[in-house]
Amino acid sequence: MRGIPSLITDIRKKVFTEVARMAYNGGDYTQAEDLPFKIVPGDQPLHRESIFLERAIAGERVRLAMGLSIRPIQTRSLMTEGMDAAAIAEQYYEPPLINIIPYACHACPTNQYRVTESCQNCLAASCQKVCPKGAVSFVNGKSHIDPDKCIRCGKCAKACSYNAIIHLERPCQAACGMDAIGSDEHGRAVIHQDKCVACGQCLVSCPFGAIVDKGQIFQVIQSIRKGDKVIAIVAPAFIGQFGKHSTPGKFVSAMKALGFARVVEVAVGADLCTIEEAKDFLEKVPAQQDYMATSCCPAWHSMIEKLYPGEMKKISMTLTPMVFTARLMKKEYPGCKVVFVGPCAAKKLEAIRADIRSDVDFVLTFEELQGMFEAKEIDFETIPEEDVLNEGTAAGRGFAVSGGVAGAVTELIQQEHPDMEVKTARAEGLRDCRKLMTLAKAGKYKGYLLEGMACPGGCVAGAGTLLPVDLAAKVVGKYQSEADTASPLDSPYREESEYLD
Repeated sequence: MRGIPSLITDIRKKVFTEVARMAYNGGDYTQAEDLPFKIVPGDQPLHRESIFLERAIAGERVRLAMGLSIRPIQTRSLMTEGMDAAAIAEQYYEPPLINIIPYACHACPTNQYRVTESCQNCLAASCQKVCPKGAVSFVNGKSHIDPDKCIRCGKCAKACSYNAIIHLERPCQAACGMDAIGSDEHGRAVIHQDKCVACGQCLVSCPFGAIVDKGQIFQVIQSIRKGDKVIAIVAPAFIGQFGKHSTPGKFVSAMKALGFARVVEVAVGADLCTIEEAKDFLEKVPAQQDYMATSCCPAWHSMIEKLYPGEMKKISMTLTPMVFTARLMKKEYPGCKVVFVGPCAAKKLEAIRADIRSDVDFVLTFEELQGMFEAKEIDFETIPEEDVLNEGTAAGRGFAVSGGVAGAVTELIQQEHPDMEVKTARAEGLRDCRKLMTLAKAGKYKGYLLEGMACPGGCVAGAGTLLPVDLAAKVVGKYQSEADTASPLDSPYREESEYLD
């Protein structure tokens, strides 16, 4: 559903816009009680059985956008409950990051086969013949599947000449590569947080908009308004996310209109990451370990930590591009605040790790940033061009797409060691990442560099993006080709990495 305008994307944009507008208009968070009425105006529901339910859900969305937890429905509490502690610039996220609003969940069916009206009551009755449990029979002239007997093998669906049998899966559950989504006693989805790695793929897959991540829009704007020097470090996937007129130069102008003091490409940090991961690989593989896994994707990193803890030492110890770039800014501008702007929900959890909190103060997704642009009524078509972002190399910008990290590291190694063969394997989507790591643990990838991306397509498919994945990847490719330099070795920050660890 990513990149497809819908009622869900409209509501999310309204929530982010209204929270941002409230922050820019003085930051009086007591106004939050009025926001559900602005987000859901009028007296008729748009998509649910009651306008009161729609406003209740909008209220929880506002709370989550401000980094607060969902209120328990068993007890009465104000929508602003706890906002006095959360509505400050120094507030960090409190897990869980990804949340399901219970009364927004549709309790979708989970892993079922059903016969549709397309059934022709054919003489072959192949669906019945192939069922190993006798779960398919004729009822009222149509095939019928007994759910108590069905083992969900799918043989009936494959055998039907009319494709009259469909497989129903709960979309959020199907999208979760960690099998972290189950059901409560009412059939509504619940997230098992001990398994969740905050990739956000469930969020973008829920067709009812019941899954929401926490945000820091209000806190970022509070920091800007109180006079902090707030620097935005922007992931390379930003290109094209805000419309065809959002050129890099206009993007810089727009960010400064929001109050950011400076805008820097995270591709700069990706270049340093490439250099360090290449060194790491050359030193450790195969002398110290049989393979090395890339370090950039926090959800991939968390997946390995949860499911393959014995393989953790084989992840590169290199800092992620976000942290490299943040430390560069903290070194250049002591006392500044750094906001990572990117496509990824999992970066929000990475940023609150104890060893990173002092480097990255806030994280915004592109979707949340769009709300800030809306609140300030920024028009990319008319805003003037500013300095073009030119510090990142083509290799660093390529981190945004699947294969970009391993490709950059491999090219750099071969640039310095032209006769050396670097074997790579990569996976995108956590289910495939798990398969890759299972094989790696079994010794199938000796001498390899492994790249894992939690989102199918890479960072351009992150939960906080606005563009269709294919289009986003195409735009990033063009942005790569426009870089002034190709190799990380030509980065003006090349010598900085050793001072940032």
